[in-house]
Amino acid sequence: MNAAARIGAFVSLLVLVFAAAAFAGSKIDPGVDEPSSEMEMEGTEMKMEEHTQNAPTAEVPGLAVASGGYDLSLPETILQPNASTEFEFSILDQEGATVREFDSSHERRMHLIVVRRDFQAFQHLHPEQRPDGSWTATMDSRLPGVYRAFADFSTGGESLTLAADLFVPGQFDPQPLAPVSTTADAGDGYEVSLESPAAGAGDTVGAEFTVTLDGEPIGELQPYLGADGHLVALRQGDQAFLHTHPEGEPGGAGPIRFQVSYPSAGRYRLYLQFRHENRIHTAEFTREVAPAGQTDTPAGHEGSSGESHGH
Repeated sequence: MNAAARIGAFVSLLVLVFAAAAFAGSKIDPGVDEPSSEMEMEGTEMKMEEHTQNAPTAEVPGLAVASGGYDLSLPETILQPNASTEFEFSILDQEGATVREFDSSHERRMHLIVVRRDFQAFQHLHPEQRPDGSWTATMDSRLPGVYRAFADFSTGGESLTLAADLFVPGQFDPQPLAPVSTTADAGDGYEVSLESPAAGAGDTVGAEFTVTLDGEPIGELQPYLGADGHLVALRQGDQAFLHTHPEGEPGGAGPIRFQVSYPSAGRYRLYLQFRHENRIHTAEFTREVAPAGQTDTPAGHEGSSGESHGH
């Protein structure tokens, strides 16, 4: 081997020696910190915990056919157009057994809300329970289209709203959502006005409904489901079922008051039902909810054009 080759081999050997020493030093030098697998796992758990704490956990009712260990079972989901269609359903537990025991809520053990997906043909029904534990109700399915059926009930002290789609064949003529307004025609000369502060996503606000007949205030409303009225609120887009709570004792001529919780920004359809002269009347409103932190309109001053701002 000539001199140049010997020198090149020596230099290469020195490079390998220094590289090996540097590698070994990085492993035994106590001043070099490397996270252990335990520390890495701990950091991952902390990030997961932080993400879980920041994630929304509240479940909006009416979006699922099964929740809380209970399932809404429907033997038929395709209904024929008919003014009096028998609709059957059952509530099943985790073992698939039919639930028979229900709590009384708003003077009923089961509430069935049916409304078409375009918010038409609203119906609030009170089914009858059969000896086998199943429920049956008579609904109006004359309008073709896709309906949402909400079974609203309480069992074992737990309140639940389970829902599923129903289909009525025929020529479907969907209607646009009605514009935002603070007054609604309830038929037969009844008119209802709504006063409510502007609301943002996540807010719970009061809603006051005043009923007039032929332009004159009603002397006294008859109690309906243990209150002066019953309110159902549904979100546009997915028809999430909002929780609304009546205030005060039934009776009197004052406004019908509720507290309504709005989980997100967007538009909502409100259905107020009240009883007068032994008849149930329904008034429908569209409300607009702003993104969180963007409600700067004074309470009770939102206009009918909707520039500002459920069971």
